[in-house]
Amino acid sequence: MSEKGEVDLTGAKQNTGVWLVKVPKYLSQQWAKATGRGDVGKLRICKKGNQGKAEVSFTLNEELTVIDGIEDKTVSAPRDHPFTMQSVGGQTLAVFTENSSDKIALEGVVVQRAECRPAVSESYMRLKRLQIEELAKPVRLSQQLDKAVTSNYKPVSNHTYNLEYDRKKKEEGKRARVDKQQVLDMLFSAFEKHQYYNIKDLVDITKQPVIYLKEILRDIGIYNVKGTHKNTWELKPEYRHYQGDEKTDE
Repeated sequence: MSEKGEVDLTGAKQNTGVWLVKVPKYLSQQWAKATGRGDVGKLRICKKGNQGKAEVSFTLNEELTVIDGIEDKTVSAPRDHPFTMQSVGGQTLAVFTENSSDKIALEGVVVQRAECRPAVSESYMRLKRLQIEELAKPVRLSQQLDKAVTSNYKPVSNHTYNLEYDRKKKEEGKRARVDKQQVLDMLFSAFEKHQYYNIKDLVDITKQPVIYLKEILRDIGIYNVKGTHKNTWELKPEYRHYQGDEKTDE
């Protein structure tokens, strides 16, 4: 919409009356295919009886009855569409259009409402049955492959990180926790031989789960995060069985 909100009211001055008609989805899709190709069909209006009640029907051009994407040649869009006329019912309805320059224009005031329905025919029933079958199809289907997939999305039975996780979980499951004092005895015995150990070596020595072992190490040890012995554990000073920072050999 334009910034000033200007609306072209030429249609109001001309007192132009328009019809508001509801049409089936497939019919509007067929009309869209005919953009720039001329007429889409014929509208017939006639009066019936002494009261002059109007009968309205629309006939679709035969060339537009072919629906794209349907291989069954016996299924096509119906041609005949009678109108069901409805009153406006005291409402004030209008039709506006907007052009490429964002200019809003009043095309006219709605003087008649109607619903365009396909005439019940064998062609229409085939089309409805096909539409229902399409809607009933599952969105995703399993398909058997007759050859190996060579793309980057080739399926695998299991991913590497899953296998590594399962290996570690299985390995830790074999390591049953023992009494804390027994673990302490094994740790002190190990640290009598060497001052520094990484966690992997201590797991091999104690045969304990990593999480459980780290809980105990935090009570008696110091984890080096930098320096020459980075990423290793050593005993706290009060638990050391040697003098100084390095173990003395006797």
